Amino acid sequence: MSGQSPSPAAGKHITPVQRMVASCSGAILTSLLVTPLDVVKIRLQAQKNPFPKGKCFVYCNGLMDHICVCENGNSKAWYKAPGHFSGTLDALVKIVRHEGIKSLWSGLPPTLVMAVPATVIYFTCYDQLFAALRLRMGTYSEEAPLLAGSIARVGSVTVISPLELMRTKLQSEKQSYKELTRCIRSAVETEGWRSLWRGLGPTLLRDVPFSAMYWYNYEKGKRLLCERYNSREPTFTITFISGSVSGAIASIVTLPFDVVKTRRQLDLGELQAKNLSSGVSASTFSVMGRIVAQHGFSGLFAGFFPRLIKVAPACAIMITTYEFGKDFFHKRNQERTLGPLLTNA
Repeated sequence: MSGQSPSPAAGKHITPVQRMVASCSGAILTSLLVTPLDVVKIRLQAQKNPFPKGKCFVYCNGLMDHICVCENGNSKAWYKAPGHFSGTLDALVKIVRHEGIKSLWSGLPPTLVMAVPATVIYFTCYDQLFAALRLRMGTYSEEAPLLAGSIARVGSVTVISPLELMRTKLQSEKQSYKELTRCIRSAVETEGWRSLWRGLGPTLLRDVPFSAMYWYNYEKGKRLLCERYNSREPTFTITFISGSVSGAIASIVTLPFDVVKTRRQLDLGELQAKNLSSGVSASTFSVMGRIVAQHGFSGLFAGFFPRLIKVAPACAIMITTYEFGKDFFHKRNQERTLGPLLTNA
């Protein structure tokens, strides 16, 4: 590559369906490994400040952030289970001991309905776009990950955003699908189609720069480490380190937008749960201004360490599993192609 030597990942001859299977496997494994940490975090939060009816909280399965609404009258919800924890490790041990190991994945299945398709769309689109852009950008091919990552993220977020809005509404208002359809139709008639993508702006402001930086640093870091250790193909260690470091950098830079997005989503979720309309501006920069006014500039970097220790491992696990899956299918396709030739020879 004057950096123009082809990236091993880009040169793998696998079908889009095989890429989808590889990304789906990565998504499921990432959620299984990362979710327990978030479940413990939510249980600790609920112990300190019990969630009242209609209260919203953020649930992260390692792939996406989901806004969950405390169900009215449901005292048996997993996040309301009794427990006296002194810290993260203590909570982890006690939850497994008293509630069973399955409790570490409480609330996970409903969130996967959107997180897995979003991840599959995102990774599959990125690979296809990256391969196409590298060929067309010539001497600027090193910047292909920036563009490919941004476009892929815009596509996946745009597709999933209305579905996430519907999921929150279903959960908070306990509507049937028929009632939800009627409600959506009414919203479209009064507010237009844009109402289905409410909150899309702050999500894009966080996720698009994150994706651009993540993929650029990942591809560059992977190539530099391969050169450093004279490796023709990226090893497990190279992929894992590149994924975690690029994820950490992107998460730090985009943290202010993550704080704004989370605040906006929580406010919107609670207003929906109470069937109220917002009386203040909910634009990204007005929310940012209110956070600075209330908590100072440091308020935009609230949750720095928790986000870092959540995002970096999730990125590393996801990309390593995805690359492993692509390697598996690439070798399998090669064996299928070369098998008959070797037999005939």
